[in-house]
Amino acid sequence: MLSREEMLIALKGWIAAWGRHDFEAVMALFHEDILFEHWNGNRVEGKNDLEDGWSPWFKEHEGFYFIDEDIFVDEVEQKALYRWEFHWPSIEPGFDGEPEVRRGIDVLHFKDGQIIQKLTYSKTVLEISGKRQKLTP
Repeated sequence: MLSREEMLIALKGWIAAWGRHDFEAVMALFHEDILFEHWNGNRVEGKNDLEDGWSPWFKEHEGFYFIDEDIFVDEVEQKALYRWEFHWPSIEPGFDGEPEVRRGIDVLHFKDGQIIQKLTYSKTVLEISGKRQKLTP
């Protein structure tokens, strides 16, 4: 079981790895039995399958970065909430490559010192080239 301070140190290192686009360091904090739920509802179970899915994404999307908004940590339950702002070249239809800002949260569950669940939620209104756009299904 991680202490609150250990959880914060691990999360800050993990967030920094995202900022460096360091795929191996991002993956290092995930448990072998990770369950990842994407904001679009897709689910991936297991570290190997997550690596297979994310590796091409990391290679194809170099221009992304996160701005941290807040982190909440529950030491007893071994859970954290990470609120972020995500910046990248949009892939939304009709807006390809335009600057996009998406806000959301990750609900993170820890087991054995690693993230065993990453549940990602995103707002349905984005900012693309400075204008608010509602996501379409």
